[in-house]
Amino acid sequence: MSEGYSYYSSRCRYTVGGRHSRRGDKDLISGIRKQNYEEIKEQLLNEEALFEDPEFPAEDSSIFYSREPPRAFEWKRPHEICDNPVFIADGASRFDVQQGELGDCWLLAAIASLTVNQRLFAKVVPPDQSFEDGYCGLFRFHFWRQGEWVEVVVDDRLPTYYGQLTFMHSVDKNEFWSALLEKAYAKLEGSYESLKGGSTCEAMVDFTGGVSEFFDLRKAPPNLFSIMLKASQRGSLMGCSIDADPNQLEARLSNGLVMGHAYSITSVLLMDIETPSMSGKIPMVRVRNPWGNEAEWKGRWSDQSREWSLIPDSQKESMGLTFDDDGEFWMSFDDFSKNFEKLEICNLGPDSLEEDELDGKKRWEGHTENGEWIPRVNAGGCRNYLDTFWTNPQYRVTLTDPDDDDDDDLCTMLVGVLQKDRRKKRKEGLDMLTIGYVIYKIPDDTKEGPLPLNFFKYNASCAKSNNFINMREVCTRHKLPPGQYCIIPSTFEPHQEGNFLLRLYTEQCAHSHELDEETGIIEEQVSEPCMKVIGVYNVVNRGVYSPFNDYTQNADYTRRILVPTVASAPPSVGRQEVKKVPGYREIPPPTDEEQEQEQALKASFRRVAGDDMEIDAYELRDILNAVFTKEGSVEFVFDGFSLDTTRSMVAMHDGDLSGKLGFDEFKVLWADLRRWKGVFKEYDRDRSGNLSSYELRSALHASGFRLSNRTFSALVMRYSSKNGNIEFGDFILCAIRMKTMLASFRNIDVDNSGHAAFDLDTFIQTVMYS
Repeated sequence: MSEGYSYYSSRCRYTVGGRHSRRGDKDLISGIRKQNYEEIKEQLLNEEALFEDPEFPAEDSSIFYSREPPRAFEWKRPHEICDNPVFIADGASRFDVQQGELGDCWLLAAIASLTVNQRLFAKVVPPDQSFEDGYCGLFRFHFWRQGEWVEVVVDDRLPTYYGQLTFMHSVDKNEFWSALLEKAYAKLEGSYESLKGGSTCEAMVDFTGGVSEFFDLRKAPPNLFSIMLKASQRGSLMGCSIDADPNQLEARLSNGLVMGHAYSITSVLLMDIETPSMSGKIPMVRVRNPWGNEAEWKGRWSDQSREWSLIPDSQKESMGLTFDDDGEFWMSFDDFSKNFEKLEICNLGPDSLEEDELDGKKRWEGHTENGEWIPRVNAGGCRNYLDTFWTNPQYRVTLTDPDDDDDDDLCTMLVGVLQKDRRKKRKEGLDMLTIGYVIYKIPDDTKEGPLPLNFFKYNASCAKSNNFINMREVCTRHKLPPGQYCIIPSTFEPHQEGNFLLRLYTEQCAHSHELDEETGIIEEQVSEPCMKVIGVYNVVNRGVYSPFNDYTQNADYTRRILVPTVASAPPSVGRQEVKKVPGYREIPPPTDEEQEQEQALKASFRRVAGDDMEIDAYELRDILNAVFTKEGSVEFVFDGFSLDTTRSMVAMHDGDLSGKLGFDEFKVLWADLRRWKGVFKEYDRDRSGNLSSYELRSALHASGFRLSNRTFSALVMRYSSKNGNIEFGDFILCAIRMKTMLASFRNIDVDNSGHAAFDLDTFIQTVMYS
């Protein structure tokens, strides 16, 4: 990977080409994406009209989604509120913003932090907007949303009550950038009410595209001040808070701080101090209350405290020290860590610092992976649910080199898992999922593909998120030796649906990708001299039990049966040593009962088939069901094969479209059914006649099939019930069609390139006659 920022993304996953997809319909901001600022502005100026946003109308529904408004709000444009409105008055600063009636102090704290970095502020709030030249009631803002920057346009109609702005506003009554920024953010999330309650880091991430970290100051690492100092020097945004009093909203403490209230950290530094007896440096933190009033810290280093007399005037001036009732105050790091309880740091992304701003700093290396938890497929829950945990999406990360300044030769890796769209879905009754992740060390000799259940049974994790929590994003900093790791993001409970973004920040070059495997046949591995080609078969010289003694290798038969070796090879020519493939199941020697069944099947076939020794799907159904529904023939509930299933059985071997199955073909089918029945029994542990959809991949793997994540998802949707159960008949039908399609594909893909060119008729025959 080249030096700097590398971005990996797989935006649209698990879709079938050529069919209608509702993914576009489910894009919650599709209307926002379609609004183009330049096009709208040109049209408005030509028509001499003011913009009225159809995507966020001036209606009560844009304010509240759960209730009627407590009073009648009036939407007004800035010209209707004051005489000389301006977008930004004398530059934007952290003192501009004041909270309104909405409980979004977390958003205000983030905005106050954003104003400290003017370049980032200009990216979110383009400054080339005004109420004069080119004014048409249209304004635009930019937010990072789930992996991409999105432009959000709004009109300038704002909720008022008795002519005053109801929600966020600036100290200057004629300045409107903050009110319009809040409106654009509310539009992105669906309503103003959707902004009630949140984490400062959530907004910080949306303003920067960075990765957030959370620290419990009661369990702070010993190098926390160093972390904060470096973060401040890198331009990171930071916020802090005190846990809320459950009996009182935003309760004020005697020291001046407010519980359950979000503060922004606007500076971290080592301050020079001089006294007659000593001199040195004190770690200091500057904090701002977004209320912007006298509600400030009253302890040491507070405004007008005697400690400031120990600081040289030059130091005070360089710090920009003021003693106004503006909500901003200084604290020693010691007091800060003792009086606040939570700290949030938003580390700026690799693309947040321009070359001229690096000043010797090294950018993070960044990787992103889009994923989703799909019930019945890969929504396996946390490690507490071991049987399904391994089915969660898995990602391989390779850490190549330790950090430059790490004496222990360890690699720093920030891991963030962000759940998508949950705040916007509040109006649908959905809230944040409880999410987290676990990291495992991958042994060097591990093959590509998802790690199986047994790996997690016998291997402990090497790192994990601090906890599983119902926040939009969980993020933790790790120090790990170079090597390969598997990261598994998950919800706490299984069977929960959601989309997520996995983000990885490392100091050195790293690589990441989703663990997957190519769909295909699991071939048994033998030495080259043991392989012979017979017709379209790849035959392994090994002893494979055949239930019928009069098997003959008919040349015509071998030409038209396009089936893979794994489940239906002709009988052996001799015995050679075979290297076993993990998970693959050999056909076991027949039991006495199965030998009786085979003889009965042989007699039934000859009696029903007649002189031509061929049967159709109806006759095959009767023959098989006479055996499989007989009491004791299977150890689980089974009502018999459907006609659709036996039609697919015939199609699997019917290369000449005769609609019939010959005796030799029937023998191969029987061998497949024995294998698949054995696999089904193994995974149907409660003998219910059903598999869990989470077990389907292992069962098909044991049957000789490799499945990509995409193919597996399609099979679960097609062959499982809404409760995630797969009946024996559906499992057999799934295996038959997998084998048929793979064989047909292989017959066209003669070079084993992974691509096959079908003409239309052949494609339709292959898909429809299966």
